[in-house]
Amino acid sequence: MLWVGGLFMIIAVVIPAVFNSFGMEPAGRFLRRVFDGYSLFTLGILLFLMMMAGTRYWYGLSSSHNQFPVTRTDVILLVCMMITTGLVMGVLGPKAIALQEQAFETVSQVEKKVAYDQFFRVHMIVRALHLINVGLAAGLLISKLRRGLSLSDLSDGTLRNAS
Repeated sequence: MLWVGGLFMIIAVVIPAVFNSFGMEPAGRFLRRVFDGYSLFTLGILLFLMMMAGTRYWYGLSSSHNQFPVTRTDVILLVCMMITTGLVMGVLGPKAIALQEQAFETVSQVEKKVAYDQFFRVHMIVRALHLINVGLAAGLLISKLRRGLSLSDLSDGTLRNAS
């Protein structure tokens, strides 16, 4: 929920406020720092989720009654989230930062336009990866909620209607 809510807060509140308050270059530099912080935040959340999944898996090996098993869906979503976060933080994010700096430093309008075009192409991919990651995080949350709700239905002694 923190992952999804964090990105929606940045998109809905922070970005409009920054671009309405600052010029293009200061706003771009500020938002770069915001997204660097957001990426570190999501990496921390992801590491915590992986640690908890590892703990649940280990507990499941040593217990015959594991109420919260690690499912294949959990593993697939976590691996996809890790790959996407790695692409953003390790590959495309630094490339976008370098292109943004290049665009800010150019003087000629023609070179500036070319530099901004290159930056926005890479930045569009980074934004798409952030949205994909949010979708994966939402999918993990939904998967856990569905599993938790089905366990609570079974634990109170009632059987769900199969129809």
